[in-house]
Amino acid sequence: MKGFKDFIMRGNLVELAVAFIMATAFAAVVTAFTAIVLEALAKAGGAPNFDEWAPGGFATVGPFLTALVAFVILAFVVYFFIVKPYEAAKTRFTKPAVEDEAVAEEIALLREIRDALRERPQV
Repeated sequence: MKGFKDFIMRGNLVELAVAFIMATAFAAVVTAFTAIVLEALAKAGGAPNFDEWAPGGFATVGPFLTALVAFVILAFVVYFFIVKPYEAAKTRFTKPAVEDEAVAEEIALLREIRDALRERPQV
C-alpha cells in the first residue's frame, strides 16, 4: 500500500495531471478561436470545404484536403496568435539566466586560450 501511495504522491504524476487538464481547457480555447477565424475567412471568401470533391473517383481526397486546409489554418492561428506573442512576452519579462553569464565566462576563457595559442611561437 505504501508503494501505491508513493506512486500517487509522486510530483511528476500530479504535474502531468495538471498539464493534461490545462491542455484540455486550452484546446477548447484554441478551437473556439480557430472557429472565429474560419468564420471570418468563410465570410470573406467562402468556406474552405472540399468534401464533395472526388477527382478520379477517389471520394477520400476531398475530406483530406478539407482537413489539411483546416490544419494549416489552425497551425497559422496557433503560431501567430499564441506562440509568437508568448515568446515575445517571455523574453520581455524574464531576466537572463545565470547560465548565460557562465557561458559568457567560458567564451571569454576560450578566447584567452585561443589568443595565447596564437602568440605562441610556431614550431
